[in-house]
Amino acid sequence: MRGDTVEIVVDAGGETKTYEVAATRAGRRVEVVNRRGMIEVSELTRGGTAVRTARFMASRVIALVEHPAPRRGAVAEERGAPSGRDRRAPADRERAPRREAV
Repeated sequence: MRGDTVEIVVDAGGETKTYEVAATRAGRRVEVVNRRGMIEVSELTRGGTAVRTARFMASRVIALVEHPAPRRGAVAEERGAPSGRDRRAPADRERAPRREAV
């Protein structure tokens, strides 16, 4: 999802370097794979095509931090807005009973 970000901290011989791979457009996601001593971080489209890929030697990676994008429901709950699941009429605006047709 747009906003997903992965930070990679790598040992570069006495100093550290930080790299960042992010999902830059709507519908894209970031995927992390660890294969044969290599860590691969890719930005993927909805169909699974890699747009950008970064590869690092696993022995050099100090930290790998994933920052997921806030989801819609989580943002509404943080703001104090009622989520779509809990919709109730306020007490002062309760519905009047229905009249039956004769």
